[in-house]
Amino acid sequence: MEVAERMVNVFRHYYSDVAFIIPDVAMSAGTVLAMSGDEIMMDFFSCLGPIDPQIPREGKLVPALSYLVQFKRLMDKAAAGTATTADFALLGKFDLAELHQYEMARELSTTLLVKWLAKYKFKDWTVTEGQKRAVTQEMREARAEEIARRLSDHEYWRSHGRRIPMQVLQDELKLRIQDFGSVPEHNRAIRDYFHLMSDFIAANSWGNFVHAKNYI
Repeated sequence: MEVAERMVNVFRHYYSDVAFIIPDVAMSAGTVLAMSGDEIMMDFFSCLGPIDPQIPREGKLVPALSYLVQFKRLMDKAAAGTATTADFALLGKFDLAELHQYEMARELSTTLLVKWLAKYKFKDWTVTEGQKRAVTQEMREARAEEIARRLSDHEYWRSHGRRIPMQVLQDELKLRIQDFGSVPEHNRAIRDYFHLMSDFIAANSWGNFVHAKNYI
């Protein structure tokens, strides 16, 4: 998330209006990055993902929130007097400093998403659709936090790798997304560019690729 924050700072130094076009997937920090845009463009094939932080464990990444969920479950059992000897042994293996870091990582994801959604994506949301009431900054931030909390709900999505398609984002999170697939010329241009760049990256065996205005 720290890398995503630095990228947004650079984008906003140069551009006052930023749109994210997602022809395939933008997962985890990529999802948070997309939420910093003034506009998000997807189609039926595009996906975002949960924003629960990942931590390295034994050569692989695991969701930090899983540790927090399990720690709370064990603590609840201890408070209720139903914890077993095995449960107490597991509790003793948790590092409280690490758990605090996981909590801070979760809050950072949420804080950044709320900040950027309210400032950029919702900047033109001035009147509610139903009652036509004036929208305040507090309302924008509350709506942004609702989206952030849902995207960081590990138990709801069940998997960090869960792909969340545009329709789910629109229907369940009520997030306004422009469907580039509904405009044939936009769809064709984006797909042609995406496939060309994908082939180009694969042919050069590159792990990272940036195509800017004046260079690649």
